[in-house]
Amino acid sequence: MSAAKVKMREKKMRNQPASVQYPSSSSNVESSTQNGADAPGTGKNADPLKGGLSEVHPSTERQKKTPHQSGWVRGHHKDGGGYTKEMPKYVTAGAFARARAAEVSAMLKAVRKTTSSSRVFEALPKHMRRRAMSHNTKRLPHRLREVANRMREKGLQAGSKKKKEQAKSKSRKARRRHGNLLLEFNRRQRKNIWLETHIWHAKRFHMVKKWGYCLGDRPTYKCYRACYRAMSSHCLLQDLSYYCCIELQGDEDKLLAALSQLTSKEAGPTFAAALCLSGRRQGSVMVYRAGWYPSQPLGPVTFLWRPRTQGSVHRQLWIWAHPTLKQDLLPELQTVCQCCEAVLPPAAPVEVNPTLEAESEPENTPEAKPVPGTKRKRSCKDATGPPAKKILGDGTRLRSTPVSWRSSSNGIVINDLTMEIVRYRLIGPQSHSVLVDTLEAATGCDEVPKSQTCSLWWPQHCSDEAKMTLHQQQADIFNILKGIYSTAELPSGTVLGLTVDDPRLTLPRKRVKALPCVKQAQEVDEEKRRKLMLEGVPEPCCQSFIWEQSVRDNVTDNKISEQELNRMRSEVLVPGSRLSPTPLQGRVPILLVEQPGKQVGHEMSSWGAGWDLLLPKGWGMAFWIPLVYRGVRIGGLNMSLKHSQNKAAPHFPRDYPDCPAGMRFQEEQEAELLNKFKRHPPAKRTNYIKHGCVAPFCCPWQQLAEEWEIIVREGGTQTRTTAQADAVTEERTSQQAISITKPPSRFTVLRNRKALKLLSAWCRPTTSKGQRPCRVGELPPISCEAVTSFLSAHAMSLVWVHVSLPSKGKPEYHAMLCVPTPDDLKALGNRQGTGGPQEPPHRDHFKGRIKRRKKDPKKAATPSVTPDKPDGKKADLIFASDLDTNASKDPKSFSESSSDLVLGLWPDPLPSVASHCSRVTVGWVTQGDFSMSAGCGEALGFVSVAGLLNTLLNQTSEHKGKLLLRNPTSLHYRFAKINIEV
Repeated sequence: MSAAKVKMREKKMRNQPASVQYPSSSSNVESSTQNGADAPGTGKNADPLKGGLSEVHPSTERQKKTPHQSGWVRGHHKDGGGYTKEMPKYVTAGAFARARAAEVSAMLKAVRKTTSSSRVFEALPKHMRRRAMSHNTKRLPHRLREVANRMREKGLQAGSKKKKEQAKSKSRKARRRHGNLLLEFNRRQRKNIWLETHIWHAKRFHMVKKWGYCLGDRPTYKCYRACYRAMSSHCLLQDLSYYCCIELQGDEDKLLAALSQLTSKEAGPTFAAALCLSGRRQGSVMVYRAGWYPSQPLGPVTFLWRPRTQGSVHRQLWIWAHPTLKQDLLPELQTVCQCCEAVLPPAAPVEVNPTLEAESEPENTPEAKPVPGTKRKRSCKDATGPPAKKILGDGTRLRSTPVSWRSSSNGIVINDLTMEIVRYRLIGPQSHSVLVDTLEAATGCDEVPKSQTCSLWWPQHCSDEAKMTLHQQQADIFNILKGIYSTAELPSGTVLGLTVDDPRLTLPRKRVKALPCVKQAQEVDEEKRRKLMLEGVPEPCCQSFIWEQSVRDNVTDNKISEQELNRMRSEVLVPGSRLSPTPLQGRVPILLVEQPGKQVGHEMSSWGAGWDLLLPKGWGMAFWIPLVYRGVRIGGLNMSLKHSQNKAAPHFPRDYPDCPAGMRFQEEQEAELLNKFKRHPPAKRTNYIKHGCVAPFCCPWQQLAEEWEIIVREGGTQTRTTAQADAVTEERTSQQAISITKPPSRFTVLRNRKALKLLSAWCRPTTSKGQRPCRVGELPPISCEAVTSFLSAHAMSLVWVHVSLPSKGKPEYHAMLCVPTPDDLKALGNRQGTGGPQEPPHRDHFKGRIKRRKKDPKKAATPSVTPDKPDGKKADLIFASDLDTNASKDPKSFSESSSDLVLGLWPDPLPSVASHCSRVTVGWVTQGDFSMSAGCGEALGFVSVAGLLNTLLNQTSEHKGKLLLRNPTSLHYRFAKINIEV
């Protein structure tokens, strides 16, 4: 019988009583059994309820079997065969009656039983069912009327309760109204805040939800190489408005005294750097917890001081931080500044529109009749129109959280300006050309009489001659930018304040590519251009009115809408010409900050330099579209990572493993990669145990630093034995037991400038491909005494390194950096096997345990089961300390560990991460890809300071800084050169 017929038969028989069974009739013998006879060869019927048959005559056993026929067919047998006519000789009456009685009772039970959703009239036979019975219970039989009346009363009581009216779906025309769109947008960004350019990005980018925002990750179209070309030769635009701005106000001495607790001069310039303190340059600094340097870092921040005001010691400071850093930085700033008193914002007075108030009063005037041919508009008398789009709070705080704190002791005030200032970043050598082509210095407003009062800020500003003189100086410096070839020619961090006209007034009709103009460059005074390139912007010209909260609010509230701007354009006599005079609302104070590019190393100096454009909130799209029309490329979060990678700079929070934000990022990334790994079928997963990769989804930095500290203390070399590995593991276990009472020493990233220069000189820094060595200053050579004194202060430290592959290979995330053996270096010197050695395959000691757990979980949890012993004939180098010995001793712990096993991954606790493979591991890669600038594979990561010094001490001068790199999914090592760029 075909599968379709079987399904059809099962569907028909699924509602039959359970006491009736229909066996398949694949032969005449089976069909005879179905009609009540026993099967040949059996003395008794298996179930008396099937037919109520008793023993049959023994002669039936000697009946010959009929030839095999096909299975059951509707109503008849295939090939013309009929049902068997053989009948049993006698039937027991009692059994037969019991079987029929069971069938009848099952049928009656099925008919009378009603489900919870059925009514009484549905329980009647089909010939008695009438539609009117559901409305009139008198039509039902007398025995069912009482039940029907009770159910009817319940329905009436349930209907008396007010049911929630389901919202009707509006038409598309109603949904696309401006007011309804604003309401919908405000609802959709309750959890994840949108930037002002969100809708523009959502149409062109893959959006991700991160850090309380909805941000663009990467474009939907292919533009990876185009974005790199834009960063290298033209301009790439990014929206960095999700960065958090924290404002500090107070006396200069008190601010510096408080902020000095968070920084150290050993790690570089602090908040008190002379050029930064004057307001002429933007600075960057690494922030630590108060008094905890060099341990417990928080993360990197950039800061900007407002230029001094004559005769005043009151200063204003902006600190820009990543959203993941804000939750750690803000409490620390409140502690050092003693700002614990929250300042609640004043309640906004309810403004009543006089026109609406007049309309709301009852009047006896007749209603105005609608003019034929005009559209009906919504009445404003009820004042229930949609609210304006107003973002309260941001992705890093709740709406009820205060945004200002004051100190009663020193007078310092902290304001949280997150989402109050729009920040755009332009990356590339032609960023200044794009800005010069897009922006124009604000024009005066002589047409407004001085006696007339105006609520706008610009007419009041024009009435002051000193302010207009400063504005003219700033406009002259901005025009000098036309004669500069590249943005990198200016001093790093240069700040320029300016007031510009609304860029929508000069929007080109078609998209053009902004390039430096030769004629304009020749018109610029050469002496002024050289002075700007050498000295930067004068201190008075760094001032901007964007620092003042009242001016920012005035500009935001009085912005010209697109509808009004289009109406004004339609009234121009010559279509496409600029509006003249410029509307008074079209003056915007901005701040231009030069963003330095690559500042470390000897290659690609100043690559990735550009400008940061700071705007008041509400003006994001007004500046975004004109910049896009100048031919810039748009980048997302992915391009920010590639920008840091080409600059050889760590990217926050990915490359800050010792910071709280970096630890949280590593945990989230490990969970994400593990879930992605588990989604693949077991046969399609990479077995990382066989590849000798202990931690493919994370980097256990703490364990690596502890193991190398023990190795160096014991005088270990680059090659390890099984006994040494066991000793290191036992000592690490004992240290973990001691750490229960004593807090363990956390690892730190080395950021001391002097120590980094010394370590860089010992590595013999070279170019990206390692052809020629770079010059270093006179520093002491590497020796055992120098290494010992260095490790006494930085034994538990990691160092940021730049890794380049001179041959083939593309580094991947979490690739291992290992120490080559003398034979590997000898083969490299003889030009033999320059591709690198091969890691012998390892044995998966947990594969059999997982198989036994699947077959019999109880047997797999018995203490007698032990992991397979490694084969000594194979060179897999699995040490005894790597095996889970605790599980074999304790049955309970063994069962717990076996239940958490994942095929291809090492379970916790991890074995020795330094000596797990045939080559000793000293670090891992956190960023890796093919570098378009160097033409080879490049990577960035961390190595243990103790492991690096131990390696350099045992290498010859010819092979200083040579390591081996191996990806997690590969067994092939490749030679790599590491540089510590300072």
